Amino acid sequence: MARPETPRSIAAKRGVLSHLFSSPKTLSLSSSFSTPSTPSSSTHSMFSESEMEETIKNVESIITKWDPNSSSITRIASLFHGNREEAEDFLKSVKDLRRAMHALVSENSTSDKLSLAQNLMQIAMERLGKEFHRILSATRDQIDPESVSSRSSDGSSNLEDENGLGSEEEFKTAGESRNDVERITALAMSSDLKSIADCMIRSGYSSECIKIYKNIRKSIVDEGLYLLGIEELRPSQILKMNWEALEHLIKNWLSAVKIAAKTLFSGEKVLCDHVFSASRTIRESCFSEITKGGLYLFRFPELVAKCKKLPERIFPLMELYEGLSDIQPDVELIFDSESTSEIKLQVVSSLNGLSESIRAILSDFESTIQKDSSKTLIVGGGIHPLTRKVTSYISSLADYSRILSDIVADSSPTKNTAFPGAYLESPTSVAGSAQAVSAHLDWLILVLLCKLDRKAEGYKDMSLSYLFLANNLQFILEKVCTTRLYVLLGEDWVFNHAKKVIQYASTYETMAWGNVFSSLPERNSPQLSPEAAKECFQRFDAAFEEACKKQASWVVPDKKLRDELKVSIAKELIPAYREFCDTHKLMLKDYEVFVRFGPDDLRNYLSDLFHGTAISGSASPPTPR
Repeated sequence: MARPETPRSIAAKRGVLSHLFSSPKTLSLSSSFSTPSTPSSSTHSMFSESEMEETIKNVESIITKWDPNSSSITRIASLFHGNREEAEDFLKSVKDLRRAMHALVSENSTSDKLSLAQNLMQIAMERLGKEFHRILSATRDQIDPESVSSRSSDGSSNLEDENGLGSEEEFKTAGESRNDVERITALAMSSDLKSIADCMIRSGYSSECIKIYKNIRKSIVDEGLYLLGIEELRPSQILKMNWEALEHLIKNWLSAVKIAAKTLFSGEKVLCDHVFSASRTIRESCFSEITKGGLYLFRFPELVAKCKKLPERIFPLMELYEGLSDIQPDVELIFDSESTSEIKLQVVSSLNGLSESIRAILSDFESTIQKDSSKTLIVGGGIHPLTRKVTSYISSLADYSRILSDIVADSSPTKNTAFPGAYLESPTSVAGSAQAVSAHLDWLILVLLCKLDRKAEGYKDMSLSYLFLANNLQFILEKVCTTRLYVLLGEDWVFNHAKKVIQYASTYETMAWGNVFSSLPERNSPQLSPEAAKECFQRFDAAFEEACKKQASWVVPDKKLRDELKVSIAKELIPAYREFCDTHKLMLKDYEVFVRFGPDDLRNYLSDLFHGTAISGSASPPTPR
């Protein structure tokens, strides 16, 4: 039964109803929702007063049965969880009641039945609001966006069929497609939510419906972000955080953002568009409010980019850039309205912040190489720690070439024209944005090579300085050939720098072994006198012994280069020495006494070179046979 009304309340409600169903403003609002809630005058004329009253009487029993404030069992029972036919009858009753109310306002606004109808409508909306809340609360983990999107992928309005709860055919199809009870349940729940939302919006109770939806779904999205490990931190907290803890947050963010964008926000978008397909304005407003937590999620990379810029931090920043740019197309599709544009703008802002930070680190890294002031000489002309550090760093950068191509595409390193012209050739093996990356990495290697040139000047022995340059450039070449740098710099780059290694090695050989080579007469020269031959042997012994002693601690870490140097020296030295020995040993009666090195001994001594054994004291200068 309807609640008793006082004369004053009846008069007041008649005024409200007259405004609700007749006001041009209300009609305009309904029109914006694409919900033709006000029947035409021709529809009104089809209802006689008796028919209107009969309609109100017929729906009264159905609506009051489900009065949420009654003492019957239906107060706590679920209308939509039980007999679906009864739920359909309830929605149809609300529709009929609304049509009767429109007709009453138009034909007889002073009718006592109008107050009863308004009271019934209030009961119905309270029940539907409760059902809406109940279904939303019960479906925190059950509504499947795939099920929803299969029915409403375009977000179009389905208010013409406002009391349709999903046909048996739809449920059967859903069951057959996945053979999953949960899928069918999700489809039914989303269908119920949409039917309730459509009914409440048509009846003028959109604000109540929206409030319930926003509160519950926002809590679900916020909880989802929390479970993904996304905790909102103040900028000052991130700036003060130690790097190890921040790296942990970055790794967590990289996995969380994919799930958030492709599942959490995407699913929420599909559901929101389906439930509020009646109104674009409502669904955009709801989705914007519900996904506000996404703003911090996408701001996090920008906050990290503002932290102290150190060379090793460039790699997590590039991973953040990659993760954010990979999901940017999804963000553009999901947050496609004006009300959610702030999130799209935040993604762009974060990408720009990361780009600026990465470029700044690259620039700082170049400056670090140029400003390296260590004076310590590497014993034996081996690999300088700066070479190892810089080459390793650059090869790691090459692994991120796809990301770097976006970041450095519109920028180029400031080339120092004071550098040797031969160094200023850029790689030409790649084109497009990858060429910008190649140019940057080539430039960093050039800066390193120029720094190594200056460090080589610190060696007093010029031959050792060239061995140092050959060793370090060979190390760089090996790194290039065994990493992605080879693809970026290309064969020509490798060939040109390999020629430089040969030039350095040849210069070293000439300077380190020139005295030994020159101590012997030219091949095929006239035979010397015994006295001159003795002096020549003595000069050779002294020069060879001095060369071996001086180079006992020198190193060539690369096996191929080491072997090539030994072969080259032996090829120049041993045949000439063997010919000299064979030519003069017969004329010298005491040959075995004063000749300290036989031709075969030279090869043995040369094989011990370039291992740096003298550093540990394990090697000694050559001794006579």
